[in-house]
Amino acid sequence: MSTVGLYRVLRQGFEDAKITQALDMLLVDRKNEFRELYGVLLKTPKSASPLPDFEYFILNFCLEVNEAFQTWSGQKSLSITSPQKALTILRQLSRDKTTMNQLAHLLNISYTLAEEFKEIYRRLK
Repeated sequence: MSTVGLYRVLRQGFEDAKITQALDMLLVDRKNEFRELYGVLLKTPKSASPLPDFEYFILNFCLEVNEAFQTWSGQKSLSITSPQKALTILRQLSRDKTTMNQLAHLLNISYTLAEEFKEIYRRLK
């Protein structure tokens, strides 16, 4: 497990052991969604093997999308970096997309993965 991959999650106050357990549980049902986001965010040749610990990178990205949505919906107040984060997220996901539906699909996947992770994490003892 990479400590770099855990940085963002740990920064939010999550515990290391529970992160791994919750992520493993989430991957049982959502591995395809992680791979879809991996293909968009970390463009690599189809023949290349996935980067090690890419799931942590994708989870961190999903948590960023979740946090951005909370700002967009008024659940959290704007921070000084909120506009830049929002534009970065949109730019990363919309690369090579031709419709807003494709972008919305990826945003929905990201948001859902973050919500499911947080719920699984919350239920762990």
